[in-house]
Amino acid sequence: MKNKVWEIQGSFGIQNLKETEREIPETLAPKEVLVRLTATSLNYRDYLMVIGTYNPRQKLPLIPCSDGAGVVEAVGSEVTLWKKGDRVLPIFAQKWIDGVPNMDNLRSTLGGPNDGCLAQYGKFSEEGLVATPSHLTDKEAATLGCAGLTAYNAVVNFGGIEPGSDVLCLGTGGVSLFALQFAKMMGARVIITSSSDEKLARAKALGADETINYATKANWERDVRKHTKMAGADLIIEVGGAGTMQKSMMSVKPYGTIALIGVLAGGESSLSLYPILMQGVKVQGVIVGSRSDFERMNRAIEQNQMKPVVDKVFGWKEVPEALEYLQTGKHFGKVVVSWE
Repeated sequence: MKNKVWEIQGSFGIQNLKETEREIPETLAPKEVLVRLTATSLNYRDYLMVIGTYNPRQKLPLIPCSDGAGVVEAVGSEVTLWKKGDRVLPIFAQKWIDGVPNMDNLRSTLGGPNDGCLAQYGKFSEEGLVATPSHLTDKEAATLGCAGLTAYNAVVNFGGIEPGSDVLCLGTGGVSLFALQFAKMMGARVIITSSSDEKLARAKALGADETINYATKANWERDVRKHTKMAGADLIIEVGGAGTMQKSMMSVKPYGTIALIGVLAGGESSLSLYPILMQGVKVQGVIVGSRSDFERMNRAIEQNQMKPVVDKVFGWKEVPEALEYLQTGKHFGKVVVSWE
């Protein structure tokens, strides 16, 4: 049985991402599950992995993409959690089941160092999967594993927010819009930034309370202060990294939290640490989450009938174009590739 896949072959770069076939082993290990994948969503990590920036020492060939959605095709002889026909989502770190991860857990991630979900079939351990929320399509559900769970952990587990708290979301990519939705679910006020007035209007329609165009407001940290009665935000969803961190430190309230998630504006910089020290600010790195976190998030999503924001769907043959589109930053929400 043949498995159509996309691989990074030979060396890094979108031009070296090739469609090919691999064999699907006819037998499964006792605890293995074969999943017929139907969709994946693209994360900036996937783009960095493809071009070789994320891990220049990553062994090739590699099937990229950490997120996926699909249907159970077959199960091993000792699998009890799943049966053929179940709709499932692979977890990002296949060995991170619960609690605080160790280094072995963090090396079990899909889309590098292990093969990812840009394939028509994938094999996973039975604990490496969670159930798909029943009200979502596979295209929608394929966005949850990384961006959704990262935002959920930043807001719910690390954010320390409560009804009436102020949350600042930087940009209108997948993580920030998920954070907006989870924060509103918890009764928080949300401020969101973008360089596009059109995107800000769409964020307002999703529930954002205040919007800031950072292209026209260079000192946007002052606007954050104004919108919070000069107190500062309780939680900042920091996806810019080094390029925006200094302004985030000037936007957060004393003893507030900066959830450091992305490096879209750079990963290295000289920063003054005085604001963190003098105001007791907590900087919390967020590395997606465990299987248990994923299950808790999905229960919340299902209970609230929450829908992920999907910007654009590309077909199986359009993977290079999808990655190039992601890189432009024009998207509002998630970019998805679907082959069914």
